[in-house]
Amino acid sequence: MQEILIVGGGYAGFYAAWGLEKKLRRGEARVTVVDPRPYMTYQPFLPEVVAGSIEARHAAVSLRRHLHRTRLIAGTVTGISHHDRTVTIRPDSGPEHELSYDILVVTAGAVTRTFAIPGVDEEAFGLKHVEEAVAIRDRLLTSFDRAATLPPGPDRRRLLTVTFVGGGFSGVEGFGELLSLATALLRHYPELSADELRFHLVEARDRILPEVGDGPGAWVVRTLRERGAEVHLNTQLVSAKNGHVVLSNGEEFDSCLLVWAAGNAANPIVHNHTDLPVDERGLLTVRADLRVGTEEAPLEGVWAAGDDAAVPDLAAHRPGAHTVPNAQHAVRQGKLLAKNILATLRGRAAADYVHHSLGVVATLGLGRGIFQYRRLVVKGFPAWLMHRGYHVLAIPTWERKVRVLAVWITAVPFGRDIVSLASVQQPREAFVAHGDPRRGEQSTDAPAR
Repeated sequence: MQEILIVGGGYAGFYAAWGLEKKLRRGEARVTVVDPRPYMTYQPFLPEVVAGSIEARHAAVSLRRHLHRTRLIAGTVTGISHHDRTVTIRPDSGPEHELSYDILVVTAGAVTRTFAIPGVDEEAFGLKHVEEAVAIRDRLLTSFDRAATLPPGPDRRRLLTVTFVGGGFSGVEGFGELLSLATALLRHYPELSADELRFHLVEARDRILPEVGDGPGAWVVRTLRERGAEVHLNTQLVSAKNGHVVLSNGEEFDSCLLVWAAGNAANPIVHNHTDLPVDERGLLTVRADLRVGTEEAPLEGVWAAGDDAAVPDLAAHRPGAHTVPNAQHAVRQGKLLAKNILATLRGRAAADYVHHSLGVVATLGLGRGIFQYRRLVVKGFPAWLMHRGYHVLAIPTWERKVRVLAVWITAVPFGRDIVSLASVQQPREAFVAHGDPRRGEQSTDAPAR
C-alpha cells in the first residue's frame, strides 16, 4: 500500500485529501494529513468573522468530520528529507519522530510577512486564522465598552482608534468590515459619536487592491474616505511601541488596535528545512502538472500546490508567470492534485493546471463591495451580494453552507451580535479571583452524605 503524506490541511491539502478519499480503491493507498490545527480555515470569511456577520466556528471546516478514511496527525512538520523519504514531525503531545512516505504532497501554506518594526510583535494582530479574527472583533467591542465610561480626551480617543497595515485584499476587506461594525455600534453607545472614531489604513504603495484596476482601486479609496476612514498611501509604519503609531509621513497617534495584513511570506518549513528545490522567493519549484521540480527534472513522488508553491500560470500566456496565492487557485489546485496522484498511481498521465480567473470580488463592509472581471466592474450593493453568493457556494460541504446562510438570514431581522467574549482568553480568571477565600486551608466540615 502506498503511503501518501500531505503536509498542511489548508485549502489545497484538504481538497487533495478529500478527493483522494472519494476515488482511492480499498488497499490502494493510505492518506495521512499533518497539521497543527484540526480544521481548515476558510480565509475569505475572516473579515466577516471580524465584523460578527459569521460565527467564528462556521469559517472553520473540521478535518475529522469530513476526512473519514484519512489518518490525521495534530502536529507540525519541522523538516523534510526527500533523499530519505521521511519528514520530521513535532506532535502536539509527545516527542518528535520521523514518518516515512512514498508520495509527498506539500501544501503547508504561507505565513504572515513581517518586518523588524518596533512594537509590531508586541502589539499587532495578524489576519490569517479564526482566532485572530475573533480577537480583533473582541478588542474593538471591549474598547467601545471602556470608551463609553471615559470623558472625551486622549484615553477615549486611543480606545476608538484602529490601524490596519496592508492594502491587499485581506487588509482592505478586514478594514472595511471592521469600520462597518464600528459605525453600526454607535447606535448602541449614545455616549460616543462618529467624529471620535479614527480608522487608519496604511499602505506602502501608491494604491490599494493591486488585483483590481487603477480606477476601481481609486474608487475604493474614495469610498473609505467618505465613510470617515483615513487612507495613507505611499506610507510605511515606522514604530508601534506601546500602541503609539509613527508613520513615515510624519503622522503620530495612539491606537488601541493594530492589525498587520502586509502580505505573505514563504513558509519557513519549505525554504529552510527541506532538500526540495525552491526559487528566489523561497517557494517550491513546481511544474504545470503540480509535480515538484523542473520540466526537465521532476522529482519522483513529490507534489505541491497552494501558497508555498510557484505554480506556472498557463492562462497568463507570458513566460515566467505564476498563479497568485489566493483561495480560487488553491482550491482548484488541491482538486487537481488528487486527480493527478490517482492518475500516476494507475499509470496514466497527469494533467496541467490551467485556470482562467473568474474575476476578483471583495467586501468593503455590510452592503458594500467591489467586483471586477476584465473591463466589467460592479460596485456597491450588487458586488456585495456577488461576494456573499460566490463564497457561500465556494466554502466546502453543505453543512457549512447551510450554517453560514442561517446566520445571514437571522441577521436580517435581528442584526449582528455585539457581545465581546474577550474574557474567554483568560477562562480561569474569575474562578481564581472569586473563589473560596479559605482555599488552601484544610476544611473541617463533614462531607455531605
